[in-house]
Amino acid sequence: MKTLNSFNINKLLKCRRRKHARTGSRISAKILCSLFLLIASILFSATKWYLRTYGATGFDSILFTLFSNLKGVDSQIVTDFIHDALVPAVIFTTIYTILFFIPFSNWRCYGIKKKYEITLTLILAIILTIIAGNESNFFNYMHKISHQTHIYEERYVDPHSVKIDFPEEKRNLIYIFLESMETSYLAKREGGALPKNVMPELYTLARENINFSHNSGVGGFLTPSGTTWTVSAMSSQTSAIPLKASPGALNNNEYGRESFLPGAVSINNILSENGYNQALIVGSDSAFANRDVYFKDHEIGNVYDLNTARAEGFIPEDYYVWWGMEDKLMFEYSKNKITEMAKSDQPFSVVMLTVDTHFPEGYVCEQCPDTYHEQYNNVISCSSHQVYEFINWLKKQDFYKNTTVVLSGDHLTMDYDYVWRNIPEEYERHIYNCFINSAVESDTYKKRTFTSFDMFPTTLAAMGCEIEGDRLGLGTNLFSDKKTHAEEMGYDEFDEQLSMSSNYYIKKFMVKDQDTSQ
Repeated sequence: MKTLNSFNINKLLKCRRRKHARTGSRISAKILCSLFLLIASILFSATKWYLRTYGATGFDSILFTLFSNLKGVDSQIVTDFIHDALVPAVIFTTIYTILFFIPFSNWRCYGIKKKYEITLTLILAIILTIIAGNESNFFNYMHKISHQTHIYEERYVDPHSVKIDFPEEKRNLIYIFLESMETSYLAKREGGALPKNVMPELYTLARENINFSHNSGVGGFLTPSGTTWTVSAMSSQTSAIPLKASPGALNNNEYGRESFLPGAVSINNILSENGYNQALIVGSDSAFANRDVYFKDHEIGNVYDLNTARAEGFIPEDYYVWWGMEDKLMFEYSKNKITEMAKSDQPFSVVMLTVDTHFPEGYVCEQCPDTYHEQYNNVISCSSHQVYEFINWLKKQDFYKNTTVVLSGDHLTMDYDYVWRNIPEEYERHIYNCFINSAVESDTYKKRTFTSFDMFPTTLAAMGCEIEGDRLGLGTNLFSDKKTHAEEMGYDEFDEQLSMSSNYYIKKFMVKDQDTSQ
C-alpha cells in the first residue's frame, strides 16, 4: 500500500483549493445571474404594467415619472405596481433560481447540462430586457435622441420677441384642464367612438361656444411627443413647447425638482408682466410631478391645493379621497378663491385641474349617475355635469362679462383597459376644447390639424390680445388664417422632429439664461 508523501499531500491540497475556488466562482456567478435575471424580470413586468396602466405615452413620460416628484400619488397605483409588477417578478426569479441553481436540481434528466445553466439564464435575462426595451419604446427613443432637430431654431417664436397688445380693459381668464377628456366619449354619430354620448353637457358647451375641431363637428387637437401626460400637457398648452426628459439635462434641471423649464416663456409670464393676479387650483397635492414648481417658476403667485384646503379648514386635516380632494370639493374651493380674487382691481387668471376622471376607472362620488355599465362612463358623465354647473355659476357672477373661460382636456385617457374595450384601434383620438365668452370670433374653427401648443396663442387671442405674427412658441393663433406647424409640415413630420434631441432646447428652456446662438 502506497503512503502519501509530502508531494502528494501538497498536490491534493492544491486540487482541493482549485475545486473550492471553482465552486466559489460558480456560486458567485449564479448569484450575479440571479440578480441580473431579477432586474430583467422587474423591467419586463414593470413595462407590461406601465403600458397596461398608462398606455403608450412615450418613453419621455416614463423618464419623467422616474425622476420627478411623486409626492401625492394615488396609493392605489403604488399598490397595483407592487402587486402586478414587482411581486410577480420576484416570484418568477425565485422559482427559476430554485429550479436551476439549488444543489439537488438534476437537470441532466431534462437534457440540460449544468454547465449551460448560467448561459441559459443570461440569455433569458437578455431576452426579457430586449422585450421591455422594445415595448417601452426605449430603443426608438434612443434612436430618436441620437439625431438632432433644428425645429426650435427654425420655428420657435420667443413670446418676448414679438409684440402682444392687450385690450384697454383686460379680460380675466379661467383655464380649466379636464383630466383625460377626449372627444372619443361622444357618440359615433357626433364624431366620437361610443354608442352613446357620455359627456352631453360638454358637447352642448362646445356647440354653443367655440370649439376648434379636426372635423366639421365637435372635435379637438392632437398630442405630439412630450405632451402626453398631465404636467407635460399643462406646460405645453401654456408655453407651447413639449416637455422633453432629456438625459443630458438631468443634472441641470432634475426634471423640475428645483426649477422647471426656467427658460420657457409661458402665458402666465405674459399675464404677470401685464399686472394679472394669478392662481393655480388643484384638488390633489400640487407637488406631484412638480406642477407647483412649474407654475411658480412662471409667475403664478398663489397655489391652492389639498394642503392649503386643509390648512384653511376647508376640509378636515386628515381628509383624503382619490387623489386628495374630489372635484365636487375642488369646484367649491375654486368658487371661494375666484370670488376673493375678483374683489381686487387687478385682472385675474386662474388655472384649474380636475381629477375624478383619472384612471383607473375614475372616482365615483355621490353625484355620479349609475346609467352605464362602464364605471368610467358614469364618472365622465358626472364630470361633464359638474363642469357645466360650474360654468353656469360663473355666468351668474358680476365678473363673468369680462372673463374668458377655456375648457381643455389635458391628454388622452390612460385607462388602457377602457380604451381596449370601447374605442376601436383605428379610431383617431383627439383632445376636447371649448372657448367660452371669447373676445373674438373667426371662421377658422373646423377641419384643422392642431396640437397642444396652439392653445397658448389662441387663449391670448380669445382674451382680446393682438399677437404680432400670430405665433408664440411652437403655437399658432387658431383664430387667425395662419396655418399651424402641424398643417404646414404635416403632423407626422412635426411629431417626428419633436421626438428628436435638441441642444437648443436644453440650453434655451431647461437651463435659464443660456446663450443659444452657439
